[in-house]
Amino acid sequence: MLTKKRLAGLTILMSVLFFILLLLLHENLLGPRTESYLLFAPKIAFLSITAAITIAMVLILIFKQTFVKWQKYSFQKYRYLLINLVKRDFKSRYRKSVLGVLWSLLNPLLTMLVMTIVFSQLFRFQIPHYPVYLLSGQIIYLFFNEATNKAMTSVIFAEGIIKKVYVPKYIFPVSNILSSLINLMFSFAAFFLVLLIHVLFMDAPIYWTILLVPIPLFYIFIFTLGIGMLMSSMAVFFRDLTYLYGVMLLLLMYLTPIFYPAEIIPEQFQPFIGLNPLYQFITYFRSLTLDGVIPGLWANVVCLGFALAALCCGTYVFMVKQDRYILHM
Repeated sequence: MLTKKRLAGLTILMSVLFFILLLLLHENLLGPRTESYLLFAPKIAFLSITAAITIAMVLILIFKQTFVKWQKYSFQKYRYLLINLVKRDFKSRYRKSVLGVLWSLLNPLLTMLVMTIVFSQLFRFQIPHYPVYLLSGQIIYLFFNEATNKAMTSVIFAEGIIKKVYVPKYIFPVSNILSSLINLMFSFAAFFLVLLIHVLFMDAPIYWTILLVPIPLFYIFIFTLGIGMLMSSMAVFFRDLTYLYGVMLLLLMYLTPIFYPAEIIPEQFQPFIGLNPLYQFITYFRSLTLDGVIPGLWANVVCLGFALAALCCGTYVFMVKQDRYILHM
C-alpha cells in the first residue's frame, strides 16, 4: 500500500538518483556547462526534485483511482461550462470595440513600434532585426502577464457562482488561461507579419525550425497554468497579493531580456539569468525563430522542469485549499 510516509521516502530516493544521473550525463547530451559548480549543482538538484515530484504525482494518480475517476467525471460534466466561460471571456474582451478582434493583432504591433522607437537607437548594433527580436520576447511575456493576472482573480470573481451551486473551482483559472492562449495565437499573427516584412524587405533569414514553435508554447502554457492555479489559490486568502503581483511582474519584465540583449548584463550576474523561467522559454523560442537552431536536450530538460514544477506545485496547492475558499469569500 502506498502510504504518505512511503511516498515521501520514495520521492527523496528518486531525487537522489536523478541528481546522480544528471551529474553523470555527458555534455553532448546536456549542452556545455558554463556555470560555476555552485550554480550548476542547485540547478540539477531542482530538476531532480521536479522529476521525482512528477513521478510521485503520477503514482498518486495510479493508486488513487477513486480521485481520478471523480475528476474525469467532473470534467466531462462541466466541460461545456469551461467552453462557455472561454467564449464569454473572449467576447467580453472586445465588446463594443470598433475593431474588435483586430486589437489582438494591433496591440502587440503598436507596443512593439513604441518600444522599437525608444530602444532601437540604443541596441541597433547589438541586435539585428530588432523589431522581430523585441516582439518575440514581448508576446511570450504578455501572455504570461495577462493569463496569470486574470487567473489570480478568477476564483474571487466567481464568488456568486461558487456560493450557489457546486462547480469544480479549477474551471475558473483554467478558462482564463485558455482565453489568454487564444489571444496569444492572434499575437503570433502579428509576429509572423513582422517577420515576413523583414524577410521580404530587410534580408532577414527564415528557418524551417519555426515549425517547432509549438514546443516552447507548450512549455510556457504548462508553466503559466501552474502559476495561475497557484496565484488564484493564494489570492483568495491574501487579497493584497493582487496588488503586489503587478509589481512582481514589472520587476520580472526588467529582469528578462525582452527589449535588451542578455549580453549587457554584468558578467558576475550572467550565470544567474538562467534561473529565470521566462528567460529560458523566450530563449528557446528565439533559437527556433531567429537563429534556426534546435535547442539541445539540456535546454528542453530545464524548460520542462520549470513547467512541471509550476504545474505540480500549483495543482497541489489549489486542490488542498479549494474546500476552504468559501470561508474567505
